[in-house]
Amino acid sequence: MKAWLLFSLFLFSFLAVPSHADLNSVRLLLTDWNRTQSQFDLNGDQKVNSIDFAIESSAVTPTPSPSTQWPVLNFAPIATVPSPVTIANAADGTNRLFVVEQSGQIHIIQNGNLLTTPFLTITARVSCCGERGLLGLAFPPGFASKQYFYVNYTNTNGNTVISRFRLTSNPNVADPNSEQIVLTIAQPFSNHNGGQLQFGPDGYLYIGMGDGGSSGDPQNRAQNPAELLGKILRIDSESNLTQYQIPPTNPFVGNSAYRPEIWAMGLRNPWRFSFDRDTGDLLIADVGQNQWEELNWQSALSNGGENYGWRIMEGTHCFNPASGCIQTGLTLPIAEYNHSLGCSITGGYRYRGLQFPNLYGVYLYGDYCSGRVWGLRTQGSSWETTQLTQTPYQITTFGENEQGELFVADYTSGTIYHIMP
Repeated sequence: MKAWLLFSLFLFSFLAVPSHADLNSVRLLLTDWNRTQSQFDLNGDQKVNSIDFAIESSAVTPTPSPSTQWPVLNFAPIATVPSPVTIANAADGTNRLFVVEQSGQIHIIQNGNLLTTPFLTITARVSCCGERGLLGLAFPPGFASKQYFYVNYTNTNGNTVISRFRLTSNPNVADPNSEQIVLTIAQPFSNHNGGQLQFGPDGYLYIGMGDGGSSGDPQNRAQNPAELLGKILRIDSESNLTQYQIPPTNPFVGNSAYRPEIWAMGLRNPWRFSFDRDTGDLLIADVGQNQWEELNWQSALSNGGENYGWRIMEGTHCFNPASGCIQTGLTLPIAEYNHSLGCSITGGYRYRGLQFPNLYGVYLYGDYCSGRVWGLRTQGSSWETTQLTQTPYQITTFGENEQGELFVADYTSGTIYHIMP
């Protein structure tokens, strides 16, 4: 196993790919996965005995990682929250971590302690569980003065709701009666709800939407420009608190065939995306269908409008049609792995903290089913990735605190771990 990884890293340093549609890859023969399938994605049912990591360099101008050695990861437990699905910080100087419980509560970890009183409780409004629930949390720029925040949940009708809530006079308790619904999106099936919320460096709110569910995107919603499903949306939630606005620089503004909220399309179920706090680049983990989990990259210089391929492609492979698919205009992933190594990718963060220099610049991501954690980094003008460890955790989310330190959640035990090399 180690020999294959070292050999593969050696090959990665020589890879160069001329275009999005022409990818070279290194095949690593890594097997022996036999873990349970993810309740977050029930379609990963085909076992394959290899993995392709696709490396793309045509549009990338990365800087070298400070360390040539991959870090060895350790995990220090800090708190336990039932069914954790999101970890966030408010960037307000309090150094609190907010942990979202899927059933409809948000909890606070402060100074290493889990506070007894939940930050927010809306369980009566949330349909849970499976792939439904309270799934996302985001704090706007200037939260310390604004005193409101946003959540993403599936309501009792099974539809996606993006809502704004305000604090009470207690900064550690939100008012559940202050809800302002910003956006409701109908969901045709119970799975593939997405759920991620994140404010970008531009101050706009980004929303991750799955393709609506079932299997294979039967209505081809991810490729339908008139649908919000299967997309990353970008809205201006701050200029007018009564009605969200469309950023004038959204890529399809003025094109009547497209919903103007769309920032990127062609996604199956983006389960966690994040912005690099140093570069502003966007990394999107997209859960696969039967064989391939993928990781997509968008430069901070992008004007949006990328099409990441689903359901035409699953990873770098044709899906519908099964062969001979037209890849023109598609943006292919920078990394992928098949279902011999897991079945449901969980996106993470690129480490920009100061405590662990050997981890600096490494993007961590994992798999819910197998507990594997990979590192992704730039080497010269290309990307390289390797498995860093295999944990016993069912990884539902990573998180980042105000200082850029990283955390990960185990869904089964509810334990939140601080990641330390």
